[in-house]
Amino acid sequence: MGLCDAVAVAKILNATLVVPHLDLNPVWQDSSSFSDIFDVDHFINVLSNEVKIVKEPPNEYSWSTREYYATGIRPTRIKTAPVHASAQWYQDNVLPVLQSYGIVAIAPFSHRLAFDQLPIDLQRLRCKVNFEALAFVRDVKVLGELIVNRLRKTKHQVLGSELRVNNDGSGNDGSGKYVVLHLRFDKDMAAHSDCDFGGGKAEKLALAKYRQVLWQGRVLNSQFTDDELRSQGRCPLTPEEIGLLLSALGFSNSTRLYLASHKVYGGEARIATLKQLFPLMEDKKTLASSEELAKVEGRASLLAAVDYYVSLKSDIFISASPGNMHNALVGHRAYLNLKTIRPNMVLLGPLFLNKSMVWSDFEAAVLNGHRNRQGQIRLRKEKQSIFTYPAPDCMCKS
Repeated sequence: MGLCDAVAVAKILNATLVVPHLDLNPVWQDSSSFSDIFDVDHFINVLSNEVKIVKEPPNEYSWSTREYYATGIRPTRIKTAPVHASAQWYQDNVLPVLQSYGIVAIAPFSHRLAFDQLPIDLQRLRCKVNFEALAFVRDVKVLGELIVNRLRKTKHQVLGSELRVNNDGSGNDGSGKYVVLHLRFDKDMAAHSDCDFGGGKAEKLALAKYRQVLWQGRVLNSQFTDDELRSQGRCPLTPEEIGLLLSALGFSNSTRLYLASHKVYGGEARIATLKQLFPLMEDKKTLASSEELAKVEGRASLLAAVDYYVSLKSDIFISASPGNMHNALVGHRAYLNLKTIRPNMVLLGPLFLNKSMVWSDFEAAVLNGHRNRQGQIRLRKEKQSIFTYPAPDCMCKS
């Protein structure tokens, strides 16, 4: 999102864009640069008629770089860009600095451009960056395609009550079908949710300690009880819960399931039940050798990029809970008219709290609650992200 917005802001200012610098994420601890993840030449070429982009600042501006100033105050740096700023804000506050110094840096730059009240050409430029200009580097695409091909080699059915593909589990070209499950159940997510995942006192203490390290103990949901959080749909689905959801939607044990995930909180023991329900479940490490994974191993951004690539190519995508990966893929797959299941978190929370419900009632409630959440195009509403809801802004025809 930040990269797309950076191009749009360069257009607003009629400025040349320097390929953006990516800050180190404190959770993932990955120092990958833009060029480690994305094809820089492709990025520059696709946007050449829109915005001029250079890989590095010209030598005459070496005095303006973060390296030159180190920890000193940089007069060319703008730190006050508000969240969801208007185009006019950049013209009023950033353009004068750019005109005075010839160069300007905006940091931080996350969620710093509004989704509404922008000219349609700027909206479409953001779409062009997101869906066409940002392409992964060759190593990611090669590994991603290798995994996709191996998933499609073995033909298994991908079945759901309203999610049926060809009955023989194959497409017109004879390739096997597969479903991607983005299991957003890492330690960071579990800690930030402030939900109870059945681990007792030891789990509560461990997650409280983790929260203290990362966020000094601050968690937005801390004023609610676990039952309240679940009834509001604020808790990420556990591997067991997502397994029950998939089963209720009609997916069988012959479904070819790819697990797109960082380290699962609780390890292998936590996904044992999910594996029992879906024995054909695979992930990067079961489908690619250590030699094939060598170029991305230990680099969270590149591993996520591989999962994104495999997810985008899948027949059906489902995420265990909303988040950045989910939102990006919902939008990208909508743009390509591909099927995505969006779990109804508000419905599922109370269902999982109901310990007396029989399977037939649960199944009926799940099916009914997901009839309109299986890939239907949803038009973007005011304040919603153009990257999650690309229609109608990103479409050539309304």
